[in-house]
Amino acid sequence: MKKSTKSKTPAAPQATPVTAKKKAMTKKAAAPATVAPAKKKAVKTAAAPAKKKAPAKKKATATTTIIAKVDVGFGNGLFLRGEGPGLSWDVGLAMACTADDEWSATLTGGTAPILCKVLLNDETWCVGEDYVVEVGTSPVLSPSF
Repeated sequence: MKKSTKSKTPAAPQATPVTAKKKAMTKKAAAPATVAPAKKKAVKTAAAPAKKKAPAKKKATATTTIIAKVDVGFGNGLFLRGEGPGLSWDVGLAMACTADDEWSATLTGGTAPILCKVLLNDETWCVGEDYVVEVGTSPVLSPSF
């Protein structure tokens, strides 16, 4: 037996000639391309505007009007000091002159009773105990100095 000199390497796969590839490509290119039908764009319709939430109902704020009936003389004024909306024991709140012998101050808000005192020219305190006024009322005070 004779040994063959050929090696036993597997044969390489045969390549397709270039011309065959070109023909295959041109056939694919020549075939009419099928295009999927264009989808219709969804048309947005004008939707009714979203309802806005109604603002939260505010609680009715109580208004308290304090009226002082006293003639303090021309050029003088009355002031309120105390505990309550807009009041302080250190600085008085000026009352508005509504008549010759009538002064008023309007306080808005608050839930606790108002504790106050009337002062002449924001210097002289009225005599007697502090006034206790319920919120939402309109008491008429008669201070004396």
